[in-house]
Amino acid sequence: MNIVVVGAQWGDEGKGKLIDILSKDVDVTVRYQGGSNAGHTVIVGKEHYVFHLLPSAILRTGKVCVIGNGVVVDPKALLEEIDGLKVRGIKVTPKQLKIAVNSHVVMPYHRVLDGLREKMREHRIGTTGRGIGPCYADKVTRCGIRMVDLMNPKVFRSKLQDNLREKNEYFKKVFNQKGFDFDSIYNEYVVYARRLKPYVCDTAIYVNEAIDNNKSVLFEGAQGAFLDIDFGTYPYVTSSNTTVGGVASGSGVAPTKLDKIIAAVKAYTTRVGEGPFPTEFSPKMEEEIRTKGKEFGSTTGRARRCGWFDSVLVRYAAIVGGFDELAIMKLDVLDELKTISLCTSYKYKGKTFKHFPHDYDVFCHAKPVYVEMPGWQKPIGTIRDFRKLPPQARDYVNRMEELVGVPIKYISIGSERDEIIVR
Repeated sequence: MNIVVVGAQWGDEGKGKLIDILSKDVDVTVRYQGGSNAGHTVIVGKEHYVFHLLPSAILRTGKVCVIGNGVVVDPKALLEEIDGLKVRGIKVTPKQLKIAVNSHVVMPYHRVLDGLREKMREHRIGTTGRGIGPCYADKVTRCGIRMVDLMNPKVFRSKLQDNLREKNEYFKKVFNQKGFDFDSIYNEYVVYARRLKPYVCDTAIYVNEAIDNNKSVLFEGAQGAFLDIDFGTYPYVTSSNTTVGGVASGSGVAPTKLDKIIAAVKAYTTRVGEGPFPTEFSPKMEEEIRTKGKEFGSTTGRARRCGWFDSVLVRYAAIVGGFDELAIMKLDVLDELKTISLCTSYKYKGKTFKHFPHDYDVFCHAKPVYVEMPGWQKPIGTIRDFRKLPPQARDYVNRMEELVGVPIKYISIGSERDEIIVR
């Protein structure tokens, strides 16, 4: 079976844990979009792992991990992840990790440009500053450097020279910044190329052949539905397709070969960075949930904004994504609350919105309509059977399922691998 795992909110839904659990039963795990701006956290016993480019399944012995063509790869960041695992006794071999020959490479000028653009904006997006957007922009304007180009010194030299001729003029005249030195970048990236070459291959061929040979594949999304470049809360989005639609273009595997789509959502809502957030908590409540849920970005360390569960958003994500199942993460974070609110719709200028409004002004000023539910006010972390959850917790989960219109299969009640209920 070939399964897709995506986020149905603004990212940080706990996909890393879900992917880690599901990867146990699949042969290949494919990351299909995003870059080192993603952060997937996996806790195994007392060990805490954070991945930005490597698929979470890299911790599973005998499994193959693939970085697909839809990912923009920062070679320095990737090698730091590989080396970091080696220090902890986990060796990543070319047999275990495959990198798409046609994935695009994040360059130093991408990272600098990311920061400079953000500083100039009146309405800041809240970018991670990892160079992801500028790298995708170069891909679209057809001046990007791909992994296959990096592997060929002659081609890499020519493309880098061409890029720096344009980029350096841009940095000097627009930002009044010093340009980049060709030799320093070239010499640095040639070393990266040498180290990464054994991992690079045509991953579209590799994954499709694996499927043809009855291997099971898990497709791992980064970020979440409302950071999607087309369907998200534009312009406060990432620069790739984070929805299920990104799988085919980001891996080379046809949609007809996908069997199941699982979406991860938190039992509440979080987002990092700027942008409208209708169900955001009051400052006191936000601090309480942020502390309990350890809501700090895996990539940036930034405090996440927190709010009530927004079924309007998740229902729209389900329509666009065609979800088969939901995984509710961090239900235990709500253990101590006396009452819990669920957003069922928005109101703006007397009009009720039951679907996500793309009009920026509406979404910025819409007021959430809530249904109040009683909390369970007791710890649930040791429970492994849905029927043994407190009735208030079961009612809350069932109401979420009803509002979104997708069956809830997984319920996470803690950060450890085994702290999950499977219905």
